[in-house]
Amino acid sequence: MSRADHRHRHLERIAEVRAGQGAEKVPYPIRVRTAEVVRTAMIGSGLLRVTLGGPGTAGFEAHSPDEHVKVLFPELDPEPRLPVQDGDMLRWPKPSPTSREYTVRRYDPVSGELDLDVAVHDGGLGSDWAKAVAPGTPVHVAGPPGGLIVPHNYDRYLLAGDITALPAIARWLEELPRTAAGWAFIEVADESEEIELSAPEDVEVHWLHRGDAAPGVSDVLARAVRTIEVPEGERLYAWVAGEAGQIKPLRRWLKDLGLGKADQDVTGYWKRGVADFDDEHDH
Repeated sequence: MSRADHRHRHLERIAEVRAGQGAEKVPYPIRVRTAEVVRTAMIGSGLLRVTLGGPGTAGFEAHSPDEHVKVLFPELDPEPRLPVQDGDMLRWPKPSPTSREYTVRRYDPVSGELDLDVAVHDGGLGSDWAKAVAPGTPVHVAGPPGGLIVPHNYDRYLLAGDITALPAIARWLEELPRTAAGWAFIEVADESEEIELSAPEDVEVHWLHRGDAAPGVSDVLARAVRTIEVPEGERLYAWVAGEAGQIKPLRRWLKDLGLGKADQDVTGYWKRGVADFDDEHDH
């Protein structure tokens, strides 16, 4: 097989899964890139968008709303080392460089711009970096390692999460077919954290305000999601992400609904009190 054929194998697999009956994670060729900050901007009061660009983002792989990259902070390590390219994989040094994971909110192959929306919170490594970083600053980005490819032929889609999941939900709503039906539930502190979304007409968007409750303690999301009724005989795809403890009841509920493994993805994006949490799922 020629190198050119091999390079496009993941694109063929993505097309096959998209046209199939169940979702599947598809690996992409992984790169480590040096991009540069183009600009930063607040998106609502809860997300800070860091737009990256420069020659380093050329040929970036973007195929799925929940794919993520690692932003690397080697300058925080005693011995600053980056992963090394090894064919289509990365060889990571031990210990790995300090990093944080972010959803790919948007990649524009024409301009080469890559948007990462960072949830703003006090004392977070990534949040503090996003607030302080200036245009022109070089940024090391690894990934995405792959993405969850979901067929577009489900009868309904259920998307649910907190503000850390909002970038992925916003991209989901943009990339679903305009004929798609279903629900999106997003937990935010209040109206100031709501953002504009491009949802298909038949997808109901519900903003849930947790008010004075701290992030990660309110059950407002799990309660609201469990009120939906899926019409008899319809196929549902469910995508849920957020604070690990708060989405746990939804794992059980989806199981009780009878959803198979290929019809759902439930991922803890963070955990209260844990600075660098990584769920058993990739996200």
